[in-house]
Amino acid sequence: MNILNLLILLYGLTLGSFYNVVGLRVPKNKSIIAPRSSCPNCHHQLTVLELIPVLSYVIQGGKCRKCKVGISPIYPLIEFITGLLFVSAPLVLGWTVELLVAWTLISLFMIIFVSDIAYMLIPDKILLVFAGIFLIERIFIPLRPWWDSLLGAAIGFTLLLIIAIVSKGGMGGGDIKLFALIGFVVGTKTMLLSFMLATFYGAFFGIIGLLFKLVKRGKPIPFGPFIAAGTLTAYFFYEEIIGWYLQFLFR
Repeated sequence: MNILNLLILLYGLTLGSFYNVVGLRVPKNKSIIAPRSSCPNCHHQLTVLELIPVLSYVIQGGKCRKCKVGISPIYPLIEFITGLLFVSAPLVLGWTVELLVAWTLISLFMIIFVSDIAYMLIPDKILLVFAGIFLIERIFIPLRPWWDSLLGAAIGFTLLLIIAIVSKGGMGGGDIKLFALIGFVVGTKTMLLSFMLATFYGAFFGIIGLLFKLVKRGKPIPFGPFIAAGTLTAYFFYEEIIGWYLQFLFR
C-alpha cells in the first residue's frame, strides 16, 4: 500500500468514527459537536487515546476502560468499512472527479447504516444535507445525459412510493426519499439495479437471520443497510454485473 492509499484509509477510518456520532445523534436532535463522546453505560468521557478508530476497540478488548461493560461492535465495524470503501473507490473508479461523488455516497450510506440499525430511521436532515451536496456535485460532474439524474430521481421516488402503497406501509418514507436521492446521483439504470440488489440482499440475509434465529418472523428489519450494499455494488460494478447477466442469459 502506497502513502496516498494509506492516507485515504486513515482519512476514511477517522470519518467513519465521525459518522457513528452523526448517525446516533442526529435522529435524537442532539448536537454532533458537543458533548464529547462517552461510554453509554457509565458516561465516562472518552480520551483521545480511547477514540482511535478500530485500534482503541481492539486494545480495550471491546470494553469500556472504566466500567468494563462491552461496547457495540458496530462502532469499529463502521470505521473499518468506511476506511475500506474509501481506499477501494479509486481502485475501482480510477483517479477521476467522480471519486468526489463516490466518497460522498459512501459517507451518506455509513451514516444511514448507523441510524437505521440503531433507530430504524433514515433522518430527513441527513437526506437534505446530502441532497444539497449531491446537487452541487452533479452540476459540476453531471451524468451523461445530464437529465438522467432527474429521471432517476423521479423513477426512484415513484417506484418506492408505489411499493409503500401496495404493501400498506411495508416501505418507510425514509426509504422512498433515499431512493429518489440515489436515482439523482447514479441515474436510472444503476438505481434500478441497486433496488434489485438491495431486495436480494435483504431477502438473503433475512432468511439467514430467520434460520439462525437472529431475527423474529414478522418483525421488521432495517432496510437501509441493504440499500447501501445494493447501491454501492451497482454503482461500482454496473457494467460487470450487466455483462455477466447477458452472458448468462444468452450463452
